[in-house]
Amino acid sequence: MTTKTSDQNRNGVAGFGAFVSSHVVGKGLLRDAWIRLQRDKIALLCIGIVALYAAVALMVQMGWLATPWDEVVSGAYQPPSFASYKTILGTDIFGRSVFFKVLQGTRIAMSVGLVSSLISIPIGVCLGAIGGYFGGWVDDLVVWVYTTVSSIPNIMLLIAIAFLLGKGLPAIYVALGATSWVSLARIMRGEFIKHKSRDYVVAAESIGASHRSRIFRHILPNVSHFIIINLSIQFMTAIKAEVILSFLGLGVQGQPSWGVMIDDAKLELSRGVWWQLAGATVAMFFVVLAFNILGDSLRDALDPKIK
Repeated sequence: MTTKTSDQNRNGVAGFGAFVSSHVVGKGLLRDAWIRLQRDKIALLCIGIVALYAAVALMVQMGWLATPWDEVVSGAYQPPSFASYKTILGTDIFGRSVFFKVLQGTRIAMSVGLVSSLISIPIGVCLGAIGGYFGGWVDDLVVWVYTTVSSIPNIMLLIAIAFLLGKGLPAIYVALGATSWVSLARIMRGEFIKHKSRDYVVAAESIGASHRSRIFRHILPNVSHFIIINLSIQFMTAIKAEVILSFLGLGVQGQPSWGVMIDDAKLELSRGVWWQLAGATVAMFFVVLAFNILGDSLRDALDPKIK
């Protein structure tokens, strides 16, 4: 009788365990962050704005939208008019559509943010991870490198690299990518210092995991949310920096960008021509604001310590 009851208890426990394992599904960090992000309506609106800018940039790059930006569509300095979508933001001194120039500027701004992020993020992650994980003289070398870079005023360093590489979009990519990794390297170094002595890393070491495995397979996935947050911040910073460099004449050449449009508009204001300045600044305002708010929302959603 006792044996039969014990068997029934074991079967019941096993059945309950099977029920739990089949009905309870754990949520990963990204899934949990997405659920939390969906509760923030402003963050979802910012995601929509960023997606709209990205779609416009892609369509312009593929030639599906605003390809003839240098085409004369009307007379010089025509004010905004709803007579045609080409003149919805007026025309410039050559009679070209300001609306088409704003769309072309969107392509350049988004490409600068994307390419510079793809350059700077691997540099910041690798240097920060190596310095924080190994410590010692390796860490001292990494700290010396990013301290030296950060001690130089950022705009002066950008101008120097742009002068060295020459004017144009590729120089902007390299200049921004080579100077924007410092903050991420600092964050990665601090996180790796905290995580390298935790139980899961010690357990990986005890079963013979290599340094590369511990860095990239164990620690890095647990701090990857900082990379996502930095990506949104880097996009915003790169867009603003490109506008400044183009305004100073060191950026894009022969193509309309928001910085070039603002530079052209500084002489037009005395004539009462405000629409080219308004088009560039409003377009830049919305995307920078969206990335700024989205960065804060991503930090709140992805940081597991914030509940």
